[in-house]
Amino acid sequence: MRQINIGLLGCGTVGTGVAKLLIANKNLLTARVGADLNLKWVADIDIETDRGLQFPAGVLTTDAQRVVTDPDVDMVIEMIGGEGIAKDLMLQAINNGKHIVTANKALLAAHGNELFATAAQKRVDLAFEASVGGCMPTIKSMRESLVGNHIKSMSGILNGTCNYILSKIEDEGIPFKDALAEAQRQGYAEADPTLDVGGFDTAHKIAILAALAYGMEINLKDVYIEGISRITPLDIDFAVQFGYRIKLLAISKIQDNKVEARVHPTMIPLKNLLASINGTVNAISMSGDAVGDILLYGRGAGMMPTASAVVSDIVDIARNILSGTVRRVPPLSYQRESISRIPVLPIDDLVTHYYFRFAALDRPGVLSKISGILGKYDISLQSVQQKGRKTNGSVPLVMLSHRAKEADVKRALAEIRDLNVVSDEPVLIRIEDDELD
Repeated sequence: MRQINIGLLGCGTVGTGVAKLLIANKNLLTARVGADLNLKWVADIDIETDRGLQFPAGVLTTDAQRVVTDPDVDMVIEMIGGEGIAKDLMLQAINNGKHIVTANKALLAAHGNELFATAAQKRVDLAFEASVGGCMPTIKSMRESLVGNHIKSMSGILNGTCNYILSKIEDEGIPFKDALAEAQRQGYAEADPTLDVGGFDTAHKIAILAALAYGMEINLKDVYIEGISRITPLDIDFAVQFGYRIKLLAISKIQDNKVEARVHPTMIPLKNLLASINGTVNAISMSGDAVGDILLYGRGAGMMPTASAVVSDIVDIARNILSGTVRRVPPLSYQRESISRIPVLPIDDLVTHYYFRFAALDRPGVLSKISGILGKYDISLQSVQQKGRKTNGSVPLVMLSHRAKEADVKRALAEIRDLNVVSDEPVLIRIEDDELD
């Protein structure tokens, strides 16, 4: 039986999960692949910590170079993370003819164009199912199952930490900082949670997905990113009153050869399936011209769910090796010569519906002043509410707009902010609701 040798770089949480599956499910994988998937090397700076499994003798090493230069290694699994040493080792492995599996969305979002080009030049596979959505087959679905579709749009909850925090705020009425602290206590948020709550982790994922969906180069720098730190229980309560729930969404659409790629808190109708996704779970809705709307749902992070996606890539590459083929499925869904630079729509050009909340002094004429400024910038209103407990002489004034242009909204809010009857920074949340159109 053919032996396929695997080198694993990084044995942290997910790396350990990958090793566990390769060792514990070895017979199952052999029966399904028809080859011995041999874990030849596991490289990590720490090889002393007990990881709860018995590695074969001689597998553990602190020398990553040994893994990427070993001529007997067929495939390198990069589980280090980050954009530094991980990129250097991945490029070395590719240049040495090794196939690559990675879950490193930050690296792919920032340097994927270079890495995929190098892999194409060296005729090796670069697989990355686990980089978006954990155990959800997001990449495979888009690249293979939906290959006959023009993908029109995507919207997804792609960060379990943010989804847990927003669910906590809604369920318990606690402020963001308390919900974040609980997420940290539960191990869902890092000590420095900026990558998650700032929306950056989600942006990495939508940058990758947009490339797969539309045949464009990966473009992280033009993705609009806004986090969840300003979301309050008050806004969540108002959202529910209007029939919405607030989620941190990754949104991408294509129209007139321009792509929307944005990450921000979003109000979606309560009947939208994404509105019912709570806790640490991820989900993504994709719309194709043939299939209509489909929804994928599952664990977006964690040792074993992510390891499961990594092993699916290992098996795909192993099957390619056995059949004597390489790059049978283009890694970014399109043939390289068909990938182009498609511009990302600047956020100022976005046209959508908006929720506004102002802390307005409880005086006559305040509503007319604010609505007058909005009207000056062609922002018409579909709903206005002024209610709630007075705080420091101010009451919440909440408005939902008809479709308006983001640049006009920003100009209007800047002018409203300077009014002496507005006591705090205005709150803006974008609304995604097809029925409003």
